[in-house]
Amino acid sequence: MHNAPATHRYLHGHHESVLRSHSQRTAENSAAYLLDRLRPYHKVLDVGCGPGTITIDLAERVPNGVVIGVDAEPAIVSQARSTPRASERANLSFEVGDAYHLGVATGSFDVVHAHQVLQHLADPVAALNEMRRVCNPDGLVACRDGDYGAMFWYPASEAMTEWQALYRAVARSTGGEPDAGRHLAAWAHAAGFSKVEVSASMWCFATPSERQWWGELWAERLTKSRFAEQATNEHLASTADLERLAEGWRAWMVEGDGCFFLPHGEVLCTP
Repeated sequence: MHNAPATHRYLHGHHESVLRSHSQRTAENSAAYLLDRLRPYHKVLDVGCGPGTITIDLAERVPNGVVIGVDAEPAIVSQARSTPRASERANLSFEVGDAYHLGVATGSFDVVHAHQVLQHLADPVAALNEMRRVCNPDGLVACRDGDYGAMFWYPASEAMTEWQALYRAVARSTGGEPDAGRHLAAWAHAAGFSKVEVSASMWCFATPSERQWWGELWAERLTKSRFAEQATNEHLASTADLERLAEGWRAWMVEGDGCFFLPHGEVLCTP
């Protein structure tokens, strides 16, 4: 997610470890709660689309419709446009856009989708209001966000427990809400939606390859991404602290029975 006012900086930035994570997202592993509500003719707006992997999947599922992915970061929009799968879809386009001011006509989309967006915004209700504005009265606004406070893992790790607390503190220092998954229904009702359907799903990292991928990704985010910069600038952790926590992640990822569970809240909202 990268949509926000000009004064907001996306917490994770665009380090390769961040984009590596985003590029593994598909409609199946990240938007399953929405898929059976899509129709081949739907017009879909994907807010905070990042590198566009979910967006492209959505375009394949609405072959007679239109899908537009928007993101506030021009470089990420260019990357999304340049992927081979994107060029194969005549019904797909990517644009630079702001979640608070989407710049499209009222009621112009059948589905407005946002994955891992609201947790990073200082005013998620305002963003949901804008999504409701551009959604037609018979359409859906679909949002899914992780919940950092609800994440859990095995075996116990003091370093990872410290990481969890640090992440939540750093996210809140930027004005975000890292436990967004549990807040989605309340935010949607505050934004004035007439009907809100709530569900939940989970990512699980348990095989050796999954642990290697997820653990190394977080070890790099802790030491090389914008998260590290924010943590040290806010005096929430030192460089030595971040290196130590990264090693904690690497120790976890080689545990033979290690597993990590990442819960998500989901809402399907009717304007």
